Amino acid sequence: MFGQIDPPQRLLMGPGPVNVHPRVLRAMTADMLGQFDPEMTGYMNQTMALYRQVFMTENRWTFLVDGTARAGIEAALVSLVEPGARLLILRAGRFGLLLSEIAQRIGAEIRTIDIPWGEVAPPEQIEAAIIEHRPQVFATIHGDTSTTMAQPLDGVGAICRRHGVLSYVDATATLGGMAVATDAWGVDVVTGGLQKCMGGPPGSAPITISDRAAAHIMARRHVEAGIRGADAQDGSRTRIGSNYFDLAMIMEYWSEKRLNHHTEATSMLYAAREAARIMVEEGLEARFARHRAASEAMAAGLRAMGLTLYGQDAYRMANVTGVFIPDGVDGERARTRMREEFEIEIGTAFGPLAGRIWRIGAMGYNAMKHKVLITLGALEAVLAAEGHALPRGAGVDAARASYEAMPGAAPGAAS
Repeated sequence: MFGQIDPPQRLLMGPGPVNVHPRVLRAMTADMLGQFDPEMTGYMNQTMALYRQVFMTENRWTFLVDGTARAGIEAALVSLVEPGARLLILRAGRFGLLLSEIAQRIGAEIRTIDIPWGEVAPPEQIEAAIIEHRPQVFATIHGDTSTTMAQPLDGVGAICRRHGVLSYVDATATLGGMAVATDAWGVDVVTGGLQKCMGGPPGSAPITISDRAAAHIMARRHVEAGIRGADAQDGSRTRIGSNYFDLAMIMEYWSEKRLNHHTEATSMLYAAREAARIMVEEGLEARFARHRAASEAMAAGLRAMGLTLYGQDAYRMANVTGVFIPDGVDGERARTRMREEFEIEIGTAFGPLAGRIWRIGAMGYNAMKHKVLITLGALEAVLAAEGHALPRGAGVDAARASYEAMPGAAPGAAS
């Protein structure tokens, strides 16, 4: 017999997932409802309204895709990009490469802007590539946790609209911790996840879709036979190549039509709703300031310990910091000691950065002063135990000073 699940109480200070806000956990214990119960559809409508604020948009089509953040990514790409159509992808890390993997499977004609890991592309480079390749869709990552860098997106939507191109942004790692300014950016589709800055569990993918992207998606509409009414009208373009990730049917499920496409993941909807409620209560600007304060304190502490940060400060994400593993230190053994001796998890890395950097997060419910200080103190102790010479106490002192130098930055999480 297996015993009850009783996981250790670890402090998850890696690139995600992070510890879930207790209010979100409590929301998930609420009882089930029928998917078309008026209470349930009311919660769905409330969730849509909340995520319009989270995504900083007026988009009608703002809802949830059931599944982890990757479900939202795949739903966006399979519903936007027709087989044989050209997709231009900005690739500067692992998750830009993931977009290519998904696009290959849906039969897209892929063109890429490839830049070194840890760098970002200026708008002039993006526009030049759009002019050269004339894609149907341009896709990029906002914050790529594999490199800890955030791609600037001001003006990108306007570039795409000027050239008749639809735009897609994966904001999995930044939603809830950095401004995901959907309307200000002018981008068409943005997806996210709960398990990072939103402070929820993996399993639900918030998405927002502009009216022009919605029109394109609905032109690919095809209602499955078992739920097809006499008044159903298919779109004029190629049918979307996935049933589960068919955004045209999912949009009608979330609309007043309540098309019976799937059974909503009720507990995950409760979680997503509460995570957004917490963010809106805290206030977006206060939320972003809290993440910036935690990130800057973490960076200050690491530097004071004599460690070198990865990437450019100007483009650093506000929720995860890359730091080079010191020479002579076994990175994996140090991570193991952090976990076994202090119950703290920090992240490893991928691709060309594997074995070279750690990725240390401070996001969502964990973007809190005491958690940053505890993590820095534990890392210092582990490095010292591994024989690495460093100034004892300097990291925690520098992080405290960083917090004290940021008046108005809330050190704690929303209640």
